[in-house]
Amino acid sequence: MKVGLEIHQQLDTVQKLFCDCHTQLVEGDAEYVFTRQLWASRSELGQVDAAAHFEESRKRTFVYEGVREASCLVEMDEEPPHPLNREALELALMCAKLLNAKPVDEVEVMRKLVIDGSNTSGFQRTALIATGGALNLNGKEVGISTICLEEDAARIVGEEKNTTVRYRLDRLGIPLIEISTKPDIASPQEAEEVALKIGMILRRLRRVKRGLGTIRQDVNVSVEGGARVEVKGVQELGLIAKIVTFEAERQTGLINLREELRSKFSQINTGPTVDVTDVFSNTQSKIVLSALSKGHVVLGAKVEGFAGYFGFQIARGRRFGAELADYARQLVGVGGLFHSDELPAYGISSEEVRFVRLKLSCSDKDGFVLIVSDEYKAKAALEVVIARCKQALIGVVEETRSPQVDGTTKFSRPIPGAARMYPETDVPYIRVEKRFLDELEQRIPQALEETVARLMELNVSQEMAKQALNSEWLPLLEKILKTHPEAAVLACGLLIQDVKEMAREGLKADDLSDDVVVNLIEKALSKGFDRQLTKEVLRVLLSKKVDLDTAFREVEMESTTADDLHALIDAVLDANSDLIATKGEAAFKALMGEVMKRVKGKVSGSTVSKELMDGLRLRLKPNRASAEP
Repeated sequence: MKVGLEIHQQLDTVQKLFCDCHTQLVEGDAEYVFTRQLWASRSELGQVDAAAHFEESRKRTFVYEGVREASCLVEMDEEPPHPLNREALELALMCAKLLNAKPVDEVEVMRKLVIDGSNTSGFQRTALIATGGALNLNGKEVGISTICLEEDAARIVGEEKNTTVRYRLDRLGIPLIEISTKPDIASPQEAEEVALKIGMILRRLRRVKRGLGTIRQDVNVSVEGGARVEVKGVQELGLIAKIVTFEAERQTGLINLREELRSKFSQINTGPTVDVTDVFSNTQSKIVLSALSKGHVVLGAKVEGFAGYFGFQIARGRRFGAELADYARQLVGVGGLFHSDELPAYGISSEEVRFVRLKLSCSDKDGFVLIVSDEYKAKAALEVVIARCKQALIGVVEETRSPQVDGTTKFSRPIPGAARMYPETDVPYIRVEKRFLDELEQRIPQALEETVARLMELNVSQEMAKQALNSEWLPLLEKILKTHPEAAVLACGLLIQDVKEMAREGLKADDLSDDVVVNLIEKALSKGFDRQLTKEVLRVLLSKKVDLDTAFREVEMESTTADDLHALIDAVLDANSDLIATKGEAAFKALMGEVMKRVKGKVSGSTVSKELMDGLRLRLKPNRASAEP
């Protein structure tokens, strides 16, 4: 087995890669909408890229939604791109340094042909940043082929019957780092470990976006005797090992099918396309009846000697017939495919199967395929399916596949050709000088492990420190540590745990600026506020949208004084004297719950716990004395 990864990570820069728009996704109604169709262009030699030809044949219409704060004329392809985002370039070069890769002398932006609608222009802008790096994985070196900087694609927000796709332009143009490994990975688990290690290196930059969809992995897999298959857009790290395992199993199954077929045939012969609609004039099949009511037809074709091979299991829960159905669905948009190894079924009777065999001139050893659709699509789908049957003698076909939530994959489109890039003439090149690289090297943030160690030195628990590494607040925490190391425990508790708790209550801290959080911590320290009181200030800030001083005044007015707390604890102890006499110190838990209900979050749990235990023990002292001999 050989596996290679392509890691795509969104950068958390202020602006997009080729314009001044911000890089945040925007929900809500679109401010403008326009429609386009994209067509493949031929090379100077008259050739068309296979993937581009496939997209063109689908004849889809693309609808684009835009919001002015997150997209402009550049995203609409109505204005030339602006110069390359310098901040994004610096981050990409830092990443190259961390992966021991050699930066290029000049950064040249290229256009990569893409006409699936994800780019309004019909191409994606990308620039090679560095080559020839490596990372160490448990003593094994995994090579890095290239590091590129490119613009992200528009995001799909809707699709209608494979004819119209609706895109949102807010994601188009967000800077991405693309890291491609060499095919040095030799197992599913190793693939997952490499992806995790690269992810941690990217996290070290501190300015990468977090959340589902902000990092995507393309997984290239091949087994001996197979071919390269690219699984695009794996978003969850935990799926990588499953996908590699399934894809290796699928390719091995296709190779086994190939060897069995080669032992019997030198080529796959098929019969002509035949209209067998009349066979189903009185059918009980709901699928066929529904299609016929729309004026559709049933077309069939014989595949000589193929009986039993449509049902050949190529992987767990995956048969060769399912591969054919994927091709018909993706390439032509047809879902109504039946093959002889699964019939009679779906309401199609044995008698109807017998008549189909007669019309297609099938022997007992022959298989057949039926397509139910409009006549044009049915003919096109049969051609695709028959071609794929003949390719069974090849075994594994190079293609792009889509990941599924269970770790399986489905055919997506033909794999793109290597020659689909050409220079972007609207963006000037950037010379990469040694002085600039040396300066960047000094600005690379410290390793994440060092941050964990520093937090633990400042009495933050190991578990909390590890949570901090996976938090979007990490850069701010590190900023606070530099100026207020004594606030490490308070800041971690507030930003790692309390903010999440409030988000579940519907109070989101997304709009809080770094300055407000730093001022919140500073004021809390100067006033001697513990975590509980600081949390209440944050709650007021988020719920009432007031300024920081007002939030502090409100919490101070409502906070419980020491005398108030003592009086409250005495009242609770008095009311529960029978419980105390019966259970002694074992009554503490019940008493603690009652006191905390009454203070309503105005006093920290640690303070209540200490004061309550002191009061409880005072009440129990006379009983202990009388019990002594």
